[in-house]
Amino acid sequence: MDELTRVREWGTDSNGPSDQARAAARTRLQAAMDEESRSVASRGRELSRRLMFRATLAGMTAAAVGVTVVVARGDEDEGESTPRLSTVSATEVLLRAADRSRTQGSDLPPPRNDQYFYTKTYISRTPVKGGRTRTWTDESWMSVDGSKPSLREEYGKVHNDPPLGEHEVRSPPTVYSELQKMPTDPDKLLERLRFGQKGSPEADMHAFFEGCMLIMGPRVMPPGLQAAAFEAMSKLPRIRLDYDDVDVAGRSAVGVSYPEVDWTFLFDRRTYDYLGLRTKGSVPKKVGKDEWVQTGWYWETRTLQDIQVVDRIGQHA
Repeated sequence: MDELTRVREWGTDSNGPSDQARAAARTRLQAAMDEESRSVASRGRELSRRLMFRATLAGMTAAAVGVTVVVARGDEDEGESTPRLSTVSATEVLLRAADRSRTQGSDLPPPRNDQYFYTKTYISRTPVKGGRTRTWTDESWMSVDGSKPSLREEYGKVHNDPPLGEHEVRSPPTVYSELQKMPTDPDKLLERLRFGQKGSPEADMHAFFEGCMLIMGPRVMPPGLQAAAFEAMSKLPRIRLDYDDVDVAGRSAVGVSYPEVDWTFLFDRRTYDYLGLRTKGSVPKKVGKDEWVQTGWYWETRTLQDIQVVDRIGQHA
């Protein structure tokens, strides 16, 4: 019996999703794990990202992109069987997502540094050129401040992560008191996500990347921070709508991405709830002594279906 099986026996989840939901749900970031060995482009600042996902930020394109998509609109309380349709921009989608975030709030308590984030994540991976879609259901227990060992499941495999080193920190932070120091004014938050750089497409790429890192978690956001992050992203001049046909746990999603960054925020087309992220990834293959090529390109969708603040590994709520 493996470690995760023993862990799961400490507590059961009888209200888990159906097999159909497990097969449909997933979001977009895990491919960045496959690119961990490659450095992330940055200007002068290298922050420790241990236990965090990474992505390779490619070069810039010159032309600005303006894209709109037809998105379902309708008041569910009105019982409309057929939603009204309206053409919206990427900026409007993010602003509506920010409004939705403020309306919903969070029912999670601020975590103590000695606690854990329990997460249940659903992943699907589909080859770009077509083929069988693979799916996983991963459960993990991550130390809030990194001072304790964590148990992390990735693609069904269990990893026992040691505590962070004495001078290592996570960025963006997972410690609640540090998150409280982040501005909820979208202009100030965008400046921070740009690391103080202004007026540069490259700085905006870094800001979008950092926004993805902040939203993906796992972390408990102080009031208004997630909404401010969506509003900050809405101010980037080259954001665009993408992947408007993605199905996330049976919900049709519209995406917001940035040129040359292979990550896309996914939102429910009707409610603008944040659903997760999607990424394009590949499998590295060694072709020489020191030469690697990227093969087996795929689309991956990863969605966080459950997050709880717990006291120990094995606890679910």
